[in-house]
Amino acid sequence: MKKWAVSALVYLLIIVGGYYVYASSYGTESHDENMPVNDNGAKSHEQGHEENNVNHNGDSEVIPSLKVHNGELIITLNDLDGNPVSDLEVNHEKLMHLIVVSTDLKGYKHLHPQMVEPGVFKISHSLPVGEYKAFVDIKPIGKEYETAPIPFMTGEVHNENSLIVDSELTKEAGGHTVKLIPSSLKVNEEIQLTFDLTGNTPEPYLGALGHVVILDQKGKNYIHVHPLAGNEPVFATKFSEPGIYKIWAEFKFNGEVFVYPYVVEIK
Repeated sequence: MKKWAVSALVYLLIIVGGYYVYASSYGTESHDENMPVNDNGAKSHEQGHEENNVNHNGDSEVIPSLKVHNGELIITLNDLDGNPVSDLEVNHEKLMHLIVVSTDLKGYKHLHPQMVEPGVFKISHSLPVGEYKAFVDIKPIGKEYETAPIPFMTGEVHNENSLIVDSELTKEAGGHTVKLIPSSLKVNEEIQLTFDLTGNTPEPYLGALGHVVILDQKGKNYIHVHPLAGNEPVFATKFSEPGIYKIWAEFKFNGEVFVYPYVVEIK
């Protein structure tokens, strides 16, 4: 009788121990923060097999992904449940502004993909082979969204980031000279960016006198600024961290949009 009781106890311990090992290894809750996240925010065990490049911003209820295919940039918008998002507010005459910069911040494109089906936008591109970051600038209706970089590549060439602060903030493009006059270059201050257009008056572009896009040196912090008033090239912004930033100012002259880039240091 004693031998049977000992055998039963050993058997029971084996069952309990086996269950504990199983639960520890394959339980439904995971707290491994290094595990990649898939499109709907769930943890995924598959690494390096995603076809799309995805913006995983935890503060957003809309998740954009980008794919390069047959000379096109394809942007897909999904909510946290994986459903397509197509209910967008028109923002400066467009549903989507796609800002594409090379990782060395030398190349810059301001594109406007068109919706081809619910939640899917496409646009042809002629980007050189290289490494890029895309910023999907949208205003979803009824959903929180924050723009964040989506890295992608065309080919296998990596760009090195080596920004040099401009000693002169005067640039020329398209026969027009534009000078940037910042009210300050200090962190955590409201800063006015005034552009001296040397007597030229730009044409309205996307519902505004001009547009300004700002990125930090690492290409993470995205700022899209519009003029303070309708008839003056004055823009207001604030830098929350010190560092080197690149500013692209866009103005339209004689039916053509020109880009004027500046590199500044915020202290």
